[in-house]
Amino acid sequence: MSDREIYWHLPGFSVFFYLNQVIIHMLNEHPEKFRDGYRVGSVYGTFPGAIWNGGRAVFGITSHGDMQKVIKTYNDLGVPVRFTWTNSLIEEKHIYDTYCNLIMETANNGMNQVLVNTSVLEDYLRDKYPDFKYISSTTKRLTAIDDVKAELDKTVDGDPASDKAYYLVVLDYDLNHDEKVLDELSGYADRIEILADEICFPGCPKRKAHYRDESLMQINYEKGAPYDCPNKKTKPGFAECMKRPAFIAADEVREYADRWGYRNFKLVGRGLPQEMVLDSYIYYLVKEEFRDEMREKIIKQLTKLGVKI
Repeated sequence: MSDREIYWHLPGFSVFFYLNQVIIHMLNEHPEKFRDGYRVGSVYGTFPGAIWNGGRAVFGITSHGDMQKVIKTYNDLGVPVRFTWTNSLIEEKHIYDTYCNLIMETANNGMNQVLVNTSVLEDYLRDKYPDFKYISSTTKRLTAIDDVKAELDKTVDGDPASDKAYYLVVLDYDLNHDEKVLDELSGYADRIEILADEICFPGCPKRKAHYRDESLMQINYEKGAPYDCPNKKTKPGFAECMKRPAFIAADEVREYADRWGYRNFKLVGRGLPQEMVLDSYIYYLVKEEFRDEMREKIIKQLTKLGVKI
């Protein structure tokens, strides 16, 4: 078996703050119970109420003190915080938002990351906050291999070593099992992130429009009517997620690393029940023979923290 480390990028750094902490601590304290070579590469999401946020609208507000606490907690554990600044409707007038800039200033320590979608916000952020690592978001829906390669080959003034290159590019989930694509992109494998457990339907024609709808709600700070999505007809659950064609089984992950060199995997969870997120953590991260034991330990620890699953 390969000893190449595999990095997992976990959802909801704010909404699943305690769950993520417990998982990270458990992995550090009981590595023998987790799959070999697994690490937490980042925790992604947003603080509630940030208009730059995309993918899933999140309403509310976070005090500056709480921002500092959350960011420091993860960073002290050696885990970067990754902001989902992927709102597809950002215009120049939005880039000077006081709250979003405060978030960036608070996290501006050279350790943290940003997911980007639009050039107007990306250009502003790279100029003002050059010490963040910038990641191309799956919300761009790049399903043509030439488009993915162009994203990976992005340079400034023809300089391949430019600091404007993407740290990672998140692959569209429709390409997860396309061996031709995986073969052709293997030379970039260390810079590609794969979404292992997407709940959306394959080839969904509404996905980009759904992202736009969520972006509009976030900017307007107004919840719209429920989006007409087939997934809304059933209660989200991990068992249902496992039936999707894009789903990558836990035992397949190591093959992606050994065969092609892919080492970065992302788990969904924003806007989903915490119980489902825990199911995905247990399934992917924990060795099969220890799953029941570790679930019990995690729930017990969360209960002590006043968190119900």
